[in-house]
Amino acid sequence: MKVAIVGASGAVGQEFLRVLAEKDFPIDELVLFGSERSAGRTYKFRDKEYEVKLLRHGDDFKGVDIAFTSAGAGISKEYAGDITRYGAVMIDNSSAFRMDDDVPLVVPECNAGDALNRPRGIIANPNCTTIMMVVALQPLENLSHIRRIHVASYQSASGAGAAAMAELQQQYGEIIAGQPVTVKKFPHQLAYNVIPQIDVFQPNGYTKEEMKMFNETRKIMHSDVRCSAMCVRVSSLRAHSESVWIETERPISVEEAQRALAAAPGVTLHDDPANLVYPMPLDTAGKDDIFVGRVRKDLADDCGLTFWLSGDQIRKGAALNAVQIAEYLIKVGNVK
Repeated sequence: MKVAIVGASGAVGQEFLRVLAEKDFPIDELVLFGSERSAGRTYKFRDKEYEVKLLRHGDDFKGVDIAFTSAGAGISKEYAGDITRYGAVMIDNSSAFRMDDDVPLVVPECNAGDALNRPRGIIANPNCTTIMMVVALQPLENLSHIRRIHVASYQSASGAGAAAMAELQQQYGEIIAGQPVTVKKFPHQLAYNVIPQIDVFQPNGYTKEEMKMFNETRKIMHSDVRCSAMCVRVSSLRAHSESVWIETERPISVEEAQRALAAAPGVTLHDDPANLVYPMPLDTAGKDDIFVGRVRKDLADDCGLTFWLSGDQIRKGAALNAVQIAEYLIKVGNVK
């Protein structure tokens, strides 16, 4: 098995290396690619040093079985032909192909089988907030069809990349030292603040991030569900959280929902409010599962439930989900 990582020096690229090592992913040969800025850097994987090669057009992906790409939508679009030309499966973490009809958008706990139909050799990894939400929604959808979703996300600095995480930490230091606060990666200071904007605003008043949650959820779940989102950047470092309200076709009891969530793959039920037990980003950072708690009836809707979730944006929201897609393809014998 020959594996390539494009964007190896970024936050998600580095997480790919950690997840692949932790899961003992079957790799006989590993190739790392990056920009001119990162080419030449070396990273250790399974006690061996690997040098980042400059990503360029040509035949460098000949013989590659699986390519994990996380270098931005522009790079993915430009190099997709080079990556897939000789049969590599491109599992792309950018927004480049997510809504293309001939590219499956996959969260293995929900629609793993979609990965088998990939006419262009590309599988898209969904947006991080969407991944986390649908992992928790799928076991409830199995109980009763979900008609509507309202969701407020509380998204960590990591969603904007490694430099954004560093900027948040830098801002706290600057504030404590009484220095001017550096603001480059966000539209406003994030430290001691929340910013009700992630990505650019669309004509309907929603941001691009919020529209991703609407469109991607429908594609992943093969559903007519409508999702109204409010996405907010908060000052946690690498784990996102979400408040979710759903309306189902029939009422679902809290106990029924909790049983379904507790038994669902990729979900950990962390729900004992009487003892102050509920998911928090401080605890879910570095974990694989999506943690769900505060499950309760929606007082405004007889067919409604509401709950809280938290999960690691870099792991399940990005690298881990992609690796799980690859593991599924290997399991069913569908690589090349």
